[in-house]
Amino acid sequence: MRGLANARKKLYLASSNPGKLREYKVLAGSSAPVELELVPGYGSLPAFDEDAPTFAENALGKALYYSSLVEGLVLADDSGLVVPALGGAPGVLSARYAGMHATSAERNEKLLRELRGKKGEEWRAYFVCAIAVVEHGRAVAVVTDRVDGEILEAPRGSRGFGYDPVFYFPPLRKGFAELSAEEKNEHSHRGKAFRKVISVLRERP
Repeated sequence: MRGLANARKKLYLASSNPGKLREYKVLAGSSAPVELELVPGYGSLPAFDEDAPTFAENALGKALYYSSLVEGLVLADDSGLVVPALGGAPGVLSARYAGMHATSAERNEKLLRELRGKKGEEWRAYFVCAIAVVEHGRAVAVVTDRVDGEILEAPRGSRGFGYDPVFYFPPLRKGFAELSAEEKNEHSHRGKAFRKVISVLRERP
């Protein structure tokens, strides 16, 4: 192992969500070439407006923005659900699909209303995650990955968050909100994208 292998560097997550930090730490494992922390004082910093048309542009813009405010490597992500039969919605507006202050349940209810009357293949969907890593205002990595499935007719399961209760994953014959943490980490869009990032960082001089 080269580069960062001999000296773990700080990788600052552009988020104020300790739950997301824990998830990334689990994905990284003990052998990762970086040590993850939240961007210091994230909640008190001016917010970045995620208004780009793609997940990758939002992730990169966010990482570049916070890289100008802190020293070291900064990671930012953008993710969401895409339903081709709805023109790609919720897409980059996944978190705001039912309004700025809507709950996850309200977003899921709106999604199911929009799909009412659709048939067969029209219920297919996929999750996308884009991750960008920036250091000193320069992109180190921008990666994306996805996981394919279909929308359930009603929520199932008590795990997960967001659209997980209405997303069915055929290979395991379970909804995302029914997966164990280990299953989700292995198959999720975020897990797959983050493993790509770690591969890049391992090879970085």
